[in-house]
Amino acid sequence: MLRLTWSAVTLMYLLVWHAACAWNVSLKCKEDTTEFLRELQKDTPSKYAVLMYDAFGKIGSDVEGGNVNRPGSLRECLSVEGPEFRGQYCQVFLKQDRVEYFVGVCVPDSCTESEVQTLVVYDAFDQKQISLLPSVPSILMSDSTLGVFMTQCLSDSPHADLSAIVCLFVCCALLALPLIASICVAVIKRKQIREVRPGLGFAHTSNTNQYGALLTNGSANQSKESNAAPDTTQTRDQNAENDQQSISKTVLSCLQVLSIQNSSQGLLATESSGSSYSSLNGIRILSLLWIISGHTVQLSAWSNLDNDKRWKEMVERNPLYVLAFSGPVYLAVDSFLLLGGLLSAKSLLSSIQRSDNTLSFSLVAHFLFKRFKRIQPLHLFIVCLTIGLFSIVQKGVFWFIAEDEVYSCKKYWWSNLLLINNLFTITDICAPWTWYLSVDFQFYATTPFLIFLYRINKSVLVVVSVVLLMISSVTGALITGLLHLPVHQPTTLAYESYFQYYYNKPYTRYGPYLLGILAGIYMTTKKETLIKQQWQAVIGWLCSLSVMALLVGLAYVLRDVPPYPSLTHAVYQGTHRSLWALALVWIILACEEGYGGFVDKILSSGLWAPLSNISFACYLIHPIIIILYNGKQETTMHYTDFNFFYLFLGHLLLTVSVGYVLTVLIEKPYLFLPKR
Repeated sequence: MLRLTWSAVTLMYLLVWHAACAWNVSLKCKEDTTEFLRELQKDTPSKYAVLMYDAFGKIGSDVEGGNVNRPGSLRECLSVEGPEFRGQYCQVFLKQDRVEYFVGVCVPDSCTESEVQTLVVYDAFDQKQISLLPSVPSILMSDSTLGVFMTQCLSDSPHADLSAIVCLFVCCALLALPLIASICVAVIKRKQIREVRPGLGFAHTSNTNQYGALLTNGSANQSKESNAAPDTTQTRDQNAENDQQSISKTVLSCLQVLSIQNSSQGLLATESSGSSYSSLNGIRILSLLWIISGHTVQLSAWSNLDNDKRWKEMVERNPLYVLAFSGPVYLAVDSFLLLGGLLSAKSLLSSIQRSDNTLSFSLVAHFLFKRFKRIQPLHLFIVCLTIGLFSIVQKGVFWFIAEDEVYSCKKYWWSNLLLINNLFTITDICAPWTWYLSVDFQFYATTPFLIFLYRINKSVLVVVSVVLLMISSVTGALITGLLHLPVHQPTTLAYESYFQYYYNKPYTRYGPYLLGILAGIYMTTKKETLIKQQWQAVIGWLCSLSVMALLVGLAYVLRDVPPYPSLTHAVYQGTHRSLWALALVWIILACEEGYGGFVDKILSSGLWAPLSNISFACYLIHPIIIILYNGKQETTMHYTDFNFFYLFLGHLLLTVSVGYVLTVLIEKPYLFLPKR
């Protein structure tokens, strides 16, 4: 059994007593802590004292590889029952030689967080700092000085305040309505099938037509009766009955729209719509898988790995880790932006064509509202789920990331409602991955303006587009050069300026969306094919694939950030996202014009269609699954390719399952409800 030496226990005892007297630690906390330390001095300590000491975080092996966090044992500490107190697990966040880490300690529950910090590290004699927690030895870290920047204690039971309760109620209500509607529709359908005569052929019509046919027949019979006896009283009764039938029809229609029977219809079909570009499904899903893979590793690397230094050395130098290295991974977001611009232009041009070729203010307003209605129900559900779920789930050792999410959502939820949360720094964003929805909607609002320019004069559109593209590229390059930013998303939040001024801002990310709009205009209005000869297709494929490979490779070459403004880093940062989007435009165009070859067969496979139908929900829910898993861990995770491949598969399976449920219960029902 591990035990402290008598001299070490005596020193801890003296330090606790001195700190308690010097810093006004409460008498109860001082007595309980002293009792615990006194018990450790005995030849046979009590069981509770052994458990408390055993629950302390201790220095492990491979500090050089990044194993600096000392989580201890949360469950063991919370199981302690002392003579007059229970065990309380606290995390003391320390800084030593520019390395930040935390140590888990087990203390009496009579001590507050501030008292724990006082007892752990304080200025004992003059200005010399004495600590109850041993620092990492100087042989491993040159500076042995410890600095405490935060202490937090984890409660054994979750705490849900009013905002969490309200959010949980909203989530439950949004999920319950489609379920109730589905039960009602099933009961009504069963009842109608029993009542309707077989000769009507009612059972072979759709649900919507069933309601309509039933109500129409009833109205017709009433009409015949009214003609036979045109009495005033009968007319009044008939009008009342017609109003009642109209209300019933509206209620039934709403129930039908909300029901699972309606929202799940065609969701798993493998056939793509004839009006859409078939290769987009493959690009969308491959990009989503790329992002989930990157988030699986990146979110764990922020705090959970016990070998994060070795992981960084391995991943940042080997292009085989393209699925985990943050630079290439987040090019998938630019793929999403490109597809968003292309489909927005196609959608608006189709709406104009259906409206007698007129671009009116009402059409633009409907165009924007349709997009708002498309994303907000599920988006706001995710915000409420983040607040509610993370508030009631029992905390784990690495729960501080989830706790930051809850705090940000409670404070800045309104920015998600207004779709402006991307204008905040990443540390203040509620559900940080939702910045994409805000920037996508902001870019979506520019589509009518560019379509308007196209309808006036194509040359004007070209000039304005070139200017906007140059502004976006130059802005990204200048910010990178002046602030010495990295060219990829850093694994830690050390580069706050990267997120605050560059990563999620519309003025640096507009290039791919703009190219998508231009591609959508061209592909929707073109009269003839662009590729006329085989050699043109060959050159196009060589150029596009070479550009994509070059962009991925340069992310590894330029991974180090120079201490001075670098022209190479600035140029790459300002142009690589637009170049990636331009290469994707070629792939989409080549596939549409019959020059895609086996790439087109892969991207246009019907297997992507069901996943594409639930991709929006999958994108929104997968970070919650990853954060929940990481936050509930009680020990650090060890990175190996095999471990994280299995972890990725697990996250993917849960993401697809929950994404399907959310698509059926949230996204589809509330998307189609106003149509009826």
